[in-house]
Amino acid sequence: MRVCVLMGSPRPNGNTAELCKPFIHELELNQADVEYIHLHGKNISPCLGCMYCQDIADEYGCMQHDDMQDIVKSILWADILICATPIYSWQATPPLKTVMDRMFGLNKFYGAAPRETISKTKAIGLIATCGYEPEYAADLLDEAIRRLCKHSDIPYAGMYAVRDGDEDNLEAFRTEDAVAGSKEFAQKILQNFA
Repeated sequence: MRVCVLMGSPRPNGNTAELCKPFIHELELNQADVEYIHLHGKNISPCLGCMYCQDIADEYGCMQHDDMQDIVKSILWADILICATPIYSWQATPPLKTVMDRMFGLNKFYGAAPRETISKTKAIGLIATCGYEPEYAADLLDEAIRRLCKHSDIPYAGMYAVRDGDEDNLEAFRTEDAVAGSKEFAQKILQNFA
């Protein structure tokens, strides 16, 4: 199994990265290949809404040439895509949200290209950290990714989210419960999509 983790946090050693560690470790213990992409600092321009990609068959086809081209190669390589992000204002961080918008070119539903989904991704999942209870803080992003999956005819692998009551409290993501939950989420993905 090949897993691509898109890390949306601007902090490479922050809460979300900490929560991803046992998840990735569990995947690798079970022979999964994991590619971890830290999105902050990448050159990813917003989607122009130009629809150019919708006229290009059998490939991504975006007219913009930036770091998204390499990110798309990783998405196409992966069996499972994991979006990892702290929740800012009930949404993904700007780099991850921009990638999600630019993934528009993976579906050919609106132009001259034959209708197809060029990604063979088996599922998309979400790992989130938030300052409120996940049911309140992460529910909108959870629903957004569910709809993205449904629209793309890709299964949703689910969400694993943990609350941090104190800013910069890495210990909240190292607790026995947080680590066990992260590993269980990895096992769920391995069992359902391997």
